[in-house]
Amino acid sequence: MKKENSISRRTFLKSSAAAGALGVIGTGGTAAVLTSCGGGGAKEPAMKPLREPGTYYVPNLMDFANDGQELKAGVIGCGGRGSGAAFNWLNAANGVTITALGDTFKERVDDLAGKLKEQKGIDIPESHRFVGLDAYKQVIDSGVDVVLVATPPNFRPIHFQYATEKGKHSFLEKPVCVDPVGYRTIVATAKQAAAKGLCVIVGTQRRHQRSYVESFKLLMDGIIGEIKGGTVWWNGGMLWFRERQQGWSDCEWMIKDWVNWRWLSGDHIVEQHVHNLDVFTWFTNMKAVSAVGFGSRQRRITGDQYDNFSVDFTMENGIHLHSMCRQISGCSNNVSEFIQGTKGTWWGNQGRDAIFKDVDGNVIWSWDKEAEDANFKQVDPYTLEHVNWINHIRSKTLIEQASEIAIPNMMAIMGRESAYTGKEVTWDEMAASPLDYMPDDLNLGKMDMSKFVVQVPGTPYDPNRRRRG
Repeated sequence: MKKENSISRRTFLKSSAAAGALGVIGTGGTAAVLTSCGGGGAKEPAMKPLREPGTYYVPNLMDFANDGQELKAGVIGCGGRGSGAAFNWLNAANGVTITALGDTFKERVDDLAGKLKEQKGIDIPESHRFVGLDAYKQVIDSGVDVVLVATPPNFRPIHFQYATEKGKHSFLEKPVCVDPVGYRTIVATAKQAAAKGLCVIVGTQRRHQRSYVESFKLLMDGIIGEIKGGTVWWNGGMLWFRERQQGWSDCEWMIKDWVNWRWLSGDHIVEQHVHNLDVFTWFTNMKAVSAVGFGSRQRRITGDQYDNFSVDFTMENGIHLHSMCRQISGCSNNVSEFIQGTKGTWWGNQGRDAIFKDVDGNVIWSWDKEAEDANFKQVDPYTLEHVNWINHIRSKTLIEQASEIAIPNMMAIMGRESAYTGKEVTWDEMAASPLDYMPDDLNLGKMDMSKFVVQVPGTPYDPNRRRRG
């Protein structure tokens, strides 16, 4: 008869807390608790680590950053995510503030400025409220120490590059790019940032979510053996959209409706599903060598991108990852990741759940949300990203995540291109491709809308084309 492991989840977390703070416990402490779960039978064989402790990074997930150097931030992109990042930054530490705001549109700058004054007592003067497509330069040049970059994804490589040239630490929302040209810019800039000792954090918040961090450590300890494959999902409802208003130019409308236009968002497999792909590449320390996928557009109202994808990725060691994402309302939803190992399985989702099972389906470890809430403040991973970032900046300890996140980002681009064309796409050809989604003449006026048409699958694939249109 199958039975759940005799050690309770609460007992596990209490034992872990005795060995050290959750999120920073050593692998030895974790393994000791787990190997004591045999219930008195034959001695379990020791777990064989997938990677030796000390060869991989585990964040110290403190609720609040250590005090230290005063830090001034500038926000580039003042929409929903930029505004959220601004308050995450302010809630993460003492001695941090925001001194400059920039966005393409004045109403967004003024809206965030109003919220900062009302909720945090921070008054951003008009002289530090910058508007336009070049507002990022003015924010970066205004005397800030760090930048929070939350513009539409196609702009992020350019903004990161300029911030690094000017010696600023960067927080980049995900994804970090939408095409191979952007990918190469990100990778090159990340090397420059590391050489300058600049700290770079990316908003793939599962890397700062306690249930995922603990799962990662246990996976590295070998709790389910070698990884043999997996599936990742982001199946959800339709996202927001903006119908065009009278007086809006082509470019203005597209930027305000950016999650529906592939030149701005990269399509939702890149903009959203990168979270799930990142979990698999983080846990396996591998990238894909090829992708074969398909997708279609069924319900999307505005824009030129798809609303569903299914992609088979072949990883470096030959195992396969199935990727599925959909933005269609009224369907079965699932936002999670599954990994198959030789000795069991792991499953995690955005609701803080995480479960390991053995090959017989018995639960051998699961995350206790109640214990987390009892032992820690209810600090969301969006804020913990900033806590970790600030601690690295203040301790002058390098962290550089942009090049790491560029890997699942490029995989998402591979999946998108395969679905658009119906062809197999390899990492090597895509990483070298001149494909560039940035319009030649970027301005806030009229654009050639014939370039923004829905791709017909099955058209000949040319990895050397510059832009689809």
